[in-house]
This record gives sequence, C-alpha cells and structure tokens, in this order.
Amino acid sequence: MTTEQLHALFGDSFLGPGQINKMLEQMGLDPVCEADVPPVGYSDQTLRENASTHLLVLGYGGKEGTPLDILRFRDHFGTDPDKSEPCFYNQDWYLKEDFILKTLEPRWYLIRKEVIEESRAQQPDALLKADIVFPSAILCVYTFFAYYFASGRFLWYHDFVWCSDLDHNSDRIYVGKYNDVDGVNKNGFSIHRHLALRPCYGSITAI
Repeated sequence: MTTEQLHALFGDSFLGPGQINKMLEQMGLDPVCEADVPPVGYSDQTLRENASTHLLVLGYGGKEGTPLDILRFRDHFGTDPDKSEPCFYNQDWYLKEDFILKTLEPRWYLIRKEVIEESRAQQPDALLKADIVFPSAILCVYTFFAYYFASGRFLWYHDFVWCSDLDHNSDRIYVGKYNDVDGVNKNGFSIHRHLALRPCYGSITAI
C-alpha cells in the first residue's frame, strides 16, 4: 500500500512522516525525510485486520548525536503540568536505568490504542503465556507524544500498559495513565515498575 492508502485505511490512527514531524518540530529536531521512510513490513491482510484497533506508527530513532530516547523526551517535555502539557509524571527512579536510553528501529509498528479488556488485573507473566506481545517503553512514549501532537488526544489516559522492558532488578516496566481519575496525583505520563517478591520483603510485628 502507498502512504496515502495507509492513511486512508487507518485515519487518525496513522502516524506517518507528516504526523511524526509535528512532534519533532515541537522538540526542535530535524524532520523525517520521505526518502528515509522504510517499507511497511506487514501484509495488507494484517493491516486491514488491525486498522480499527491499532495505530500504525513510523518508528524513528533520531540522528547521530540526538537519539530519540525516553531521556530526551523527558528532558524536553518536563515533569510539571503547571508549566506545560503534555509532560511526564514527576518521578526520577528510572533515570539510571538502561531502558530509557533505547531508541526505536527505523520501521513501522502496529500498537494497540486501547487496553484489551480481558487483560485487566492480570499478572504480566500470565499475559505473556497467552502470547500477548508487550511493546517497549520507548515505543509507548514515542507513540503517546506523536499521537497527541497529531490529534490533540491522549492515549491510555486512565490506563497503565505493560512493557517488554525490565529494570536492573528484572522488575517489569509499565507506563501510561496520564490522568489520575481520583484527582490525587498531577497529570503526567507515568513510568513505573512492578516489584516482584524477593527475600528482602518480609514482615515485622507490632504490639
């Protein structure tokens, strides 16, 4: 399919070079050139089957010296919604983790727009055994901001989504939930880790 045909098929769920460049412009980065756009690595059947549930996203990892990683997104968009939005939720535990320095391969991605209802409140290991493929944290961050600047709408506004990344303790990363429905926490794209039980967790008593 041509870029025009893909855009027609996916509608506002298409994040091609034009849409990605809106985000890059916001970040003061050079645009993606049409000549550098790789072919779509999905069959026409796969694209049609997923057009109503997924976003088709052109992945871009930045240029030499300006990698488009989570750290760059965080440094640019900040952590204070009182200054500007969209932004990140104000936390810093992950700043020394390796996954925030990963970039996307220059290819197309299909990533689901909404949480699978049957996956709610399920342990990530059980979902992996059910052959669900988790996206990387950088793909979620990249898609979240690209979609916002292309459409003016937020992805995963009240939901967290599991990621393929692990921290240095092998705890699973999950991201999203831009808005706290209870109004306790400030707005911001969240990055958390699911703490696994280890011997250092135990109980004491109080009398």
